[in-house]
Amino acid sequence: MTLFEPVGKMPEPSAPEGFVPCQSEDPVARQLLRPLFNDGRETLLLAGFDAYQRLVRLERVESDTAARCVIPPRCWRAFLGGGIAGVIMAHNHPSGAAWPSDADIRTTHDAALFLRTLDIDLIDHLIFIADGHFSFRTAQMM
Repeated sequence: MTLFEPVGKMPEPSAPEGFVPCQSEDPVARQLLRPLFNDGRETLLLAGFDAYQRLVRLERVESDTAARCVIPPRCWRAFLGGGIAGVIMAHNHPSGAAWPSDADIRTTHDAALFLRTLDIDLIDHLIFIADGHFSFRTAQMM
């Protein structure tokens, strides 16, 4: 039996659905959200935008541990009555895995349902790692 070496390089695998590399991030992700994350512990950001897509409110929640972040009710209350039409949820995964956990998926769906009752749109939920971020909207999970 003869083994043949492949000719040329094997093509790079395409990025999994929903992953956005750093160089392709939009200005909101790259310039507003990414600089606010601490790589050592999980942090949650809630960015509220008005009907003209202007940033109205930005809430930041640091986790108690490196692995989990809970959205306190005071954060949601801050978005009530402030003219907010849409919210972007974003958090980081210090582990480096951009893919959502079961808890991330549940939280996203619960937040979308809650915000919908307030006539506020959950625009996206982003999970940041060093190389880029995962977008629930891009992955069509919203």
